[in-house]
Amino acid sequence: MKQAVHIGGPASAGPDLQELLGRVARGDQEAFAQVYDMVCGPVLGLVRSVLRDPAQSEEVTQEVLLEVWRSAPRFQASRGSGMTWVLTLAHRRAVDRVRSAQASSDREHRAALLDRTPAFDEVTEQVESRLEREQVRRCVRTLTELQRQSVTLAYYQGLAYREVAELLSVPLGTVKTRLRDGLIRLRDCLGVNA
Repeated sequence: MKQAVHIGGPASAGPDLQELLGRVARGDQEAFAQVYDMVCGPVLGLVRSVLRDPAQSEEVTQEVLLEVWRSAPRFQASRGSGMTWVLTLAHRRAVDRVRSAQASSDREHRAALLDRTPAFDEVTEQVESRLEREQVRRCVRTLTELQRQSVTLAYYQGLAYREVAELLSVPLGTVKTRLRDGLIRLRDCLGVNA
């Protein structure tokens, strides 16, 4: 004949777990010591099977037993056995620890990726800049000599229209016309929308 197995050791003639939890709910420390002895092994075993880490398992087990002390008034024998209630608390706490550790690991992983990611791609930026410069040079070569001189003096050397006119010995209106026509031709060559 098969014998009933009780989690937490052989059945004793003393008070059962439900009765002890009722006494713990009323603040009975001696009853809690008995509850502790009855459930500590099963709780540690369950938590260890979820967490795998002995140190964390012991820590979570202590948290669960503290929760049993604090929340004993919420235990309702009509909803299940005392051991089921305690092991449910243990399982939830262990799963919460796993989720918390995973979330922390995920945050650290994302932070590490952000640290490694450059703010911009230097090679791409250099290539684009070089291509843009080459395109501008090509377009500047399409200007007439007078337009190229005016644009170069005004925009590359930073001279004012009046200074360009004096340097080229031409009237100010002529410089402005050359610059306007040269810029329109550059705009069209570069494909810039006005």
